[in-house]
Amino acid sequence: MSADHQPRRHVAVGALLTAGFAALLVAGLAGLPREHDPLPPIARYALEVALPRWKLTEPVNEVVYGTRGFDTFGETFLLLAAVLSVIVLTRPREGRRGYFGESAAGQEEQAELDPIETGPAEEQEARRAERGESRGDRPSTPDSTPLGTPGPETAEAMSVVVRGAVRTVLPVLAVAGLYLVTWGYSPGGGFPAGAVVTGVILLVYAAYGRSRIARAVKSETLEGIEMAGAGLILGTELLGLILRGSFSANWLPLAPPQTIRSGGVVQLFSFGELFEVATGLTIVIFSLLSMGHDWSPDPESEGDEE
Repeated sequence: MSADHQPRRHVAVGALLTAGFAALLVAGLAGLPREHDPLPPIARYALEVALPRWKLTEPVNEVVYGTRGFDTFGETFLLLAAVLSVIVLTRPREGRRGYFGESAAGQEEQAELDPIETGPAEEQEARRAERGESRGDRPSTPDSTPLGTPGPETAEAMSVVVRGAVRTVLPVLAVAGLYLVTWGYSPGGGFPAGAVVTGVILLVYAAYGRSRIARAVKSETLEGIEMAGAGLILGTELLGLILRGSFSANWLPLAPPQTIRSGGVVQLFSFGELFEVATGLTIVIFSLLSMGHDWSPDPESEGDEE
């Protein structure tokens, strides 16, 4: 069945689900506490213990990595499980030994199924560009492409305007991400800092192409760093159980407030979150981007369209 003849019930179900979600969102926003409402018990407790017990002037970090550190620990390993699931689902086919000349035979068979010299001129040009892209013979930047070149843009990088803008904002974003995770009195910690680091990597990828970050996004490297982050979090929490008798308890000396070492194990936990979130999100995104696509025509889909 072609995309132009989808059953109308799909549209009705989608509209119903969208309306239901919008109603839940409105109800949730209406139930948020107002500015002068009394604080809930957990917020009041965080304000009471953040500074005297953890030397943290930011109660959000005390809740996330201190009072409710065990919850954050569970969320972290849920993220790890999600990353592993994506790796399993998007992993490439296992390598095998083929007969001599198998690659050339496969190219000939593909050419027979998908001849490049048939169809309208625009389609032929698009297929040539597509095969050239798969072979890797494309310019590094749009500036290297002659003016008036037909067909879609095949350069790996974007225009000089985009590259200049990305180069300008990258240091600011990188410093902001490191600030979130380094200073214990800034709200956020490792979760948003890891998301910022992933955003920096994606900006480089979008502006300069995959070749500029190929080494940084190797699955073997990222998986090793992610496991190191998970190990740091697990070790930090277990040492609290061994040394203080309680899982996730603080076992480090507390430094003065508004210093890098204030909060004790909170900072170790936060750094572990940085590695875990940044590498996990990067693995997921580039695993999905790396999934292959077969561009040969599908006889069944052509039959449906007719």
